Amino acid sequence: MEQLLERPVSLHGVRVGHVVDVILDASEGPPMGLEVRCLDGRHRFLPMAAATPAGPEVVIDSPFALLETDELDFYRSRGVSLRRGRESAA
Repeated sequence: MEQLLERPVSLHGVRVGHVVDVILDASEGPPMGLEVRCLDGRHRFLPMAAATPAGPEVVIDSPFALLETDELDFYRSRGVSLRRGRESAA
């Protein structure tokens, strides 16, 4: 999952942001989704079901796939941050 960090996120060939974290299931199982820092500076949640890793980027088919900050907070509170786990292990 670490390979997803920092990948650009694009919609129909237009970059909309980049991955800043991977939110894992609370049991540190499969990823629930990605935290994306969008070009407007806001952080949004991208469910894994709506994300397609394609080469060096993550592709989405709809701007509605990027959920607002309150939804990101919801998933952060129920999951485990890959980045924070990696930083605390260092």
